[in-house]
Amino acid sequence: MTQPRGSAGNSPAVSAALSGAVDLSGLKARADAARQQPPQDGAQPAGPPAGGGGPHVIDVSEATFQAEVVERSLQNLVVVDLWADWCGPCKQLSPVLEKLAAEGNGAWVLAKIDVDANPRISQLFGVQSIPTVVAIAGGQPVDAFSGALPEPQIRQWLQQLRDALRDKLPGIRAAEQGGGEPVEEPEDPRFTEAEEAFERGDFAAAEAAYQRILDTEPGNELAKAALVQVRFAARATQTDPSAVAKAEADPGNLDAQLAAADFEVAQSQVEDGFARLIAAIRRTSGDDRNRVREHLVGLFDLFDPADERVIKARRDLASALF
Repeated sequence: MTQPRGSAGNSPAVSAALSGAVDLSGLKARADAARQQPPQDGAQPAGPPAGGGGPHVIDVSEATFQAEVVERSLQNLVVVDLWADWCGPCKQLSPVLEKLAAEGNGAWVLAKIDVDANPRISQLFGVQSIPTVVAIAGGQPVDAFSGALPEPQIRQWLQQLRDALRDKLPGIRAAEQGGGEPVEEPEDPRFTEAEEAFERGDFAAAEAAYQRILDTEPGNELAKAALVQVRFAARATQTDPSAVAKAEADPGNLDAQLAAADFEVAQSQVEDGFARLIAAIRRTSGDDRNRVREHLVGLFDLFDPADERVIKARRDLASALF
């Protein structure tokens, strides 16, 4: 496997363990204009090879990631191919993925992402080697592999994903019934306003927009979940990358412990972030303990309540409190 240039060195490798990680829409980097890098003499041009999967293969940048990957994955399986022009194994894997996407006829979509032109997406996934392929469904990673696997193994991997997700994603069902991808419902302008504010990095405006939805529809679960993600994203983007080191150097500093936990969760080091706060709860009492507990419970809200990491952390929290 080839090491990508500019990848996050301290991020965990992408693997099946990514399943259930924090919702990508809450953690994705703010959209920047993609940096175009011209190919070197004799190199293959950047982008997918000609004659690929047609309408079921798309090039994705940091600016289009939210719409093309996160939002699309709410209806259909999206398979993300993280590649680079200089990566030899990528040139072997990409044509296979494009061929299979064409054969799938809309049962899943291949999203190709150049890690050199879009380094923040690479960092989001914690990529340490390429090619890396990540399956996204319902706004979250559900499985992944690294390296140029043989075609039969990839076929089997895709079929297992389709079997597991068929009842959850209408796009898979529609394609298998010959109807192609489902027609999207008209966008709710209230959510569009909030999402556009989020993409601009204006978290205050996004929070206010989601709050207005909840003021009129207190039971709107989508707005509730989005509001939690926006608030966390606002905190996480302000967190000092040295937060963990500072927290380790001063265990009694609650501000440092909270910031370090946010940073760890944002880096998909979820268990570490939970464990850090539970340890702080064991060391504190009174208002300090309650402050840490509330912060931890707020982090739980970023995840599915059935997530094994949340279940374990809740048990540990109960043990620490009682």
